Amino acid sequence: MVQDRFADMLAAYMPADPLHKHLLAAERRNLGRYGYGIKGFMLSMVETAIDVSQAQVPAHVIHDIVRMGQDMLSHPIHLLPGVADCLPQLADTYKLVLITKGDLLHQEQKLAQSGLGGFFNDVHIVSEKQVNTYSKIFGTDVKTAAMVGNSIKSDIVPALDAGAAAIHIPARYEWAMEKAVEPTSHPRFFKAREFKNVCDLLTQI
Repeated sequence: MVQDRFADMLAAYMPADPLHKHLLAAERRNLGRYGYGIKGFMLSMVETAIDVSQAQVPAHVIHDIVRMGQDMLSHPIHLLPGVADCLPQLADTYKLVLITKGDLLHQEQKLAQSGLGGFFNDVHIVSEKQVNTYSKIFGTDVKTAAMVGNSIKSDIVPALDAGAAAIHIPARYEWAMEKAVEPTSHPRFFKAREFKNVCDLLTQI
């Protein structure tokens, strides 16, 4: 929704499709500077607006971009279907560890707003999810660990490469920078249609 509104705001300077590609290129360049998260996305939008307008974009447009970012940061948390019922069951049986990447403050705020913090034995907010991320966190328990997530690139492939099992729950929307090929031939790769299916799948691992 924000990207569509951003395209409307910059329509006088560039059509929507090339604008989205320009924005994605800015996000790629800026990952090393800002990391993952809404703040980096907002700064990339500002940079893109200045670039495509050749520094002619009005100040009120920059102001509106900042406001959109602020609105995203304060957007209420909505749990995926099945999480509220399944997560307490998992917490009774397994050691749960939350591994997420992005802005530290925003991720902490989202966890607090979700009301789920009490179900996790540990929380790791990292700058990137790579093989060594999972190897370090899972340690000697890696063979009996299972990563559950919606990103093939960040949640599934590196966890499998580290030696853990992985359960993929496809997201409604997929960020272009998180796209990757599903490791369907991997014996420890599983797919769940919804979070409620995780409880049953874990008994097969």
